Amino acid sequence: MGFLGEALVTAGAGLLSSFSPNYITLITLRCLVGVGLGSGHVFLSWFLEFVPPSNRGMWMVIFSSFWTIGSVSEAIGAWIIMPRLDWRWLLGLSSIPSFILLAFLGFQPESPRYLCLKGRTAEAHRALEKIAQVNKTKLPNGKLVARRSTLPTGERAPPELVHLLSSNGGNKTTEGKSGLSLFLMLFSSKLARTTILLWLLLFGNSFAYYAVVLLISELSSLDTRCRSPLMFSHHPQDANLYIDEFITSLAEIPGLLLAAILVDTAGRKLSITIMFTLSCLFLLPLVTYQSNILTTGLLFGARMCVMGAFTVSLIYAAEIYPTSVRSTGAGAANAMGRIGGMVCPLVAVALVANCHQMTAVVLLVVVIVTSILSVMLIPFETKGQELSDTVDFTSD
Repeated sequence: MGFLGEALVTAGAGLLSSFSPNYITLITLRCLVGVGLGSGHVFLSWFLEFVPPSNRGMWMVIFSSFWTIGSVSEAIGAWIIMPRLDWRWLLGLSSIPSFILLAFLGFQPESPRYLCLKGRTAEAHRALEKIAQVNKTKLPNGKLVARRSTLPTGERAPPELVHLLSSNGGNKTTEGKSGLSLFLMLFSSKLARTTILLWLLLFGNSFAYYAVVLLISELSSLDTRCRSPLMFSHHPQDANLYIDEFITSLAEIPGLLLAAILVDTAGRKLSITIMFTLSCLFLLPLVTYQSNILTTGLLFGARMCVMGAFTVSLIYAAEIYPTSVRSTGAGAANAMGRIGGMVCPLVAVALVANCHQMTAVVLLVVVIVTSILSVMLIPFETKGQELSDTVDFTSD
C-alpha cells in the first residue's frame, strides 16, 4: 500500500500539474508531487531487507543510482524540451516513469521481515520460498517461530515475535504498535541519541545537496554587478543554464561510483566523512569569484562528493534502525532532510542572489562540517552487520 500510494500521488499530481490554469494550482500540485517523492524511503527500506550484509552497501548504492539516472534524464529533457516547447510538456512527460511504476507494483514481493513483524509467518515463508526458487536454491534449515521478548522499557512484548529462518535465539521485534508509538520509540533511551544525530546528518546532507544544485543556476546567471567586469562576461541564455545543469548532473555518476567503492570497504561513517571533506575542498575556492568554467568544475566535484555522501547517509539511516521502526526512523530522518532542502533556497541561495557569495559558501561549509561531526558521534557502524529486529542495540 505504501508503494501504491506513493506512485499514485506522484503520477497523478505530476500529470495534473502540466494542466495547471494558474500559479497557485501549479504550486499546490507540485507540493503533492513532493509529498509522493518524500515517501521514497519506503522503497529504500524495502530493498534493504532483501540484500545480504556482505555486499549490502554496494547493492544499495546501485539501487540509489536510479535517482541519478532520473536527474540526468530530467536535465536532458529540460535541455531539449524547454527551448522548443514549454514547461507543460516537460512536467507531463516527467510523470511517465511514475505511471510505469504502477504497472510493476503487482510483481513486487512483500518483505519477509515485515510479514514476520506482523505475525504473518505463513506468508513470509511463502515469500522466502519464492525468492529461493527464483535464485535456484533452497531455504536453509530451520523454521519461522514466534517467541516472547522483553522490551528495553521492561514490559513484555506480545507473542507475535519472530525470527527469520531461525530455530533458536536471535533478534526480536514487536508487532501491533501504532504509528505514534513507533515514532515515540525513536526517542527511547536506546535510540534518542542516534535519532537526533541522524536528523542533523540528513538535514545537512539535504541542505548541501540542494545548495550545490541550486548554486549551479545562481552562479551561472549571477548579475555582473556582483563580479569584476574584467574577469567575467554575462551569458543569460537559457541554453547555457541547461548545459551547466546537465554537466553537473553527470557528476552524480562518479559520486555513486566513489560511494560504491568506499561503503563496503571503509564503512558507512568513514565513507560519509571522506566524501563530505572532499566536498568542502571543492567548495572553499568559491568564497571568491571564479571563472565560469572553473565554477562549473568546482560545483561538479562538490556535487559528486555530496551525492555520494547523501546516498550512503540514506543507506546508513535505514540500516541502523531495527525492523520494527526502520521505515518510521528512516522516514523521520528523511523528513528532516526535506526541511533542510526547503530552508536551503531561503538562506544559501538567497545570499548568492544578493551578491553575498562568500557568506553563502562559508555557511554551506559550516553545515557540512556539522554533518561530519554528527556522523562521527553516532555510536554504531553497520558495515557487514546483520539487520536488527529489536529496539535493543546489543552494542549500546
